[in-house]
Order: sequence, then C-alpha cells, then structure tokens
Amino acid sequence: MSLQINLHGKIAVITGATGQLGRVMARTLAQAGADIAVHYARNADMAMQLVEEIRVMRDADGTPRRAIAVQADITNEADVQRMAEEIRASLGDPDIVVNNAVIQYDWQSVLDQPLSDFQSQFDSCVMQSVLTARAFLPAMRAKKHGRFIGINTECSALCNANTAAYAAAKSGMTALYRVLAKEVGGDNITVNQVSPGWTISDRDRADGTEVAPDYSSKIPLKRRGTDAEIAHAVAFLASDLAGYITGVNLPVCGGAVMV
Repeated sequence: MSLQINLHGKIAVITGATGQLGRVMARTLAQAGADIAVHYARNADMAMQLVEEIRVMRDADGTPRRAIAVQADITNEADVQRMAEEIRASLGDPDIVVNNAVIQYDWQSVLDQPLSDFQSQFDSCVMQSVLTARAFLPAMRAKKHGRFIGINTECSALCNANTAAYAAAKSGMTALYRVLAKEVGGDNITVNQVSPGWTISDRDRADGTEVAPDYSSKIPLKRRGTDAEIAHAVAFLASDLAGYITGVNLPVCGGAVMV
C-alpha cells in the first residue's frame, strides 16, 4: 500500500496566494488535486498567472483543475464575506482554508515601532483568522469535514529583538487556533498552523540570496528551508493523512524552534 497526499475533490482557498510562499502553496495543493481559490490584495497579474497555471493541470482522467482569483481585504469583514460568496458561487464551499496573508511593515524596537504596526499585525494575523473562520467554518461544520490552517512564524517562538509587532500578533494567532481546534473538533474539522523559518523563495532565487551563512550556522540542519518544503507541510495538514492532528503549530525551520 502506497501513501500519497490526495486532495482530489477538495476546494482550497489560500489567502495571500500571490506572495512568495502563497504562490507555491497554491501550485502544490493544486498538484495534489485540489481546486483553488487564489486570494490576492493587489497583485492581480500574479493571481491570474496562478489561475492559468492551475487550470492547465489535469487529473488522470483528463478532468481539468478549477481555479479562480478573488480580491479582498482580509481585515475587512464585509470583504471576507463577499469573497466567501464569490468562491461558493464559482467553486463551492471550501474544504481547506489556508490563512497565509499578512501585512508587511518595517521592523523596529518596541519603543520605536509605530502603534499602527501593532494594530496592522493583529488585524492581519488574528482578525483575518477570525473573519475567515466565520466565513468558511459553518459550511465545513455542515458537511462534517474541514481543514483550517494558519501560517505562523518561527519569530513567535524566538522573540528576537525588533520583531515585537509580528511576534505578538502571531502568538495571539496560536492561542486563537488552539481554542478554535477545541470548538470545532467535534465536527471533524482540524485546526493547525505551520511556522516557517527564513525561507528561500522566488525572490531569493532571482536575487542570488539563497545562501545565508550567519543564519544557517544557527540552524541544526545548517541550511535555510525552501518554499516547497513549507508548501509540503501545508499539503500534509490539508490531507486525510493528518486527520487525527489538530491544535498543532508545526515548526518547519530546520530545528531553529523545537516543540
């Protein structure tokens, strides 16, 4: 008997799918068989590129993969509800939600960081997850199956200097996901997180910055991880192979964080 990640017949929505990690998650879940709702905030060109890439994928019987692009502000309740309605009308209710989007900002010390950055991180980490849970989990509860996955970070465990807004928001996200795991577990819905380290992405490949000796020397595996390795962890948690795993925050950082 061979094991494989099989997401055929599943519908996945990935927020921030046009980002450096999100685009690889979208391709990976589609390659595993899922139809994909590609969420974006501003990068419509990349969203449509991903949709076109996914739509040319085929099942063994020739059935084409389905994909749509959906724009939304993931910190706005009305926008998230509208996004959910668009996905439902085009693809159906998602079986898999991956909360990957996050607002970018310049890191500074606690004493210097603008208060607006603390708010933006809370909104894009904690409140995004609350809003997507309210938008998508009722349908999962109705069919007694679902996967709710958040992308966290090694920073929330390492708590390095100048990361306070990001680390605090991601730590709040962990508490939310653990509570949610207990609230919806009885409906066969798992709620988990993946915490990447400093990951090699398309940007690094284009800039030639994959190698970072100072960082890698502190990692037990002595290298940076790749975007594909993060996507593989997400695909696993989205699959039936992870059906008895919930409430977990899985570090995918080469051992920089151990739990």
